[in-house]
Amino acid sequence: MKGVIFDLDGTLADTLSSIAYFANLALAKSGLPEIPKEEYRYLVGNGAKRLVHGMLRSVGADTEENFARVAPLYNDGYDADALYLTKPYDGIVELLDRLRRHNVITAVLSNKPDRTTQKIVKALFGTRILYCRGQRDDTPRKPDPAGAYRLLEEMGIQPSDCTYVGDTKTDMLTGRAAGLYTLGVLWGFRDRMELEENGADRIVAHPSEIGDIILNERTELP
Repeated sequence: MKGVIFDLDGTLADTLSSIAYFANLALAKSGLPEIPKEEYRYLVGNGAKRLVHGMLRSVGADTEENFARVAPLYNDGYDADALYLTKPYDGIVELLDRLRRHNVITAVLSNKPDRTTQKIVKALFGTRILYCRGQRDDTPRKPDPAGAYRLLEEMGIQPSDCTYVGDTKTDMLTGRAAGLYTLGVLWGFRDRMELEENGADRIVAHPSEIGDIILNERTELP
């Protein structure tokens, strides 16, 4: 494996508390009830627009008027302080350093808006992540493989030389659609069943396992 494409939320960074905070703040400012943090595990992963619609459905208020009010409150608030309550998962920085020492090219592909994605990745990981793409208007969101293909071009590698790592159904479908060896992680927002049912080639419980697979078992991967 010459490269790895990582999802961001729930894979590299624990952003659940941050997302829930700014989402609930936007709801409260709009006179709507807040949502328990754990419910956001199942609302995130498909981009900010779908997140806001999911929030509004959850509180029984999914109208265009409410969306027009809540979406900018959430997007602007989150983007202004995207690192609030956000941190790398234990073992991630060590994994990225290990991959860098072995000249494995690293990238991030997220459905989070590109501006916010770039801020978080740069602040938390710096040059440990070489390429980064959040959601952009010119590229369909995951699970469409278009973003993964764009990254592969930038990385200068073929799908057969790259692993995709994520924590949700969307990630597993993205990796498979792009023809990448796909790893599901258990420390993120979803469970083993979702990862297995959506085609994970392998499921790991700690970041160190990703390094072992890529560096020690890569000649055995299909």
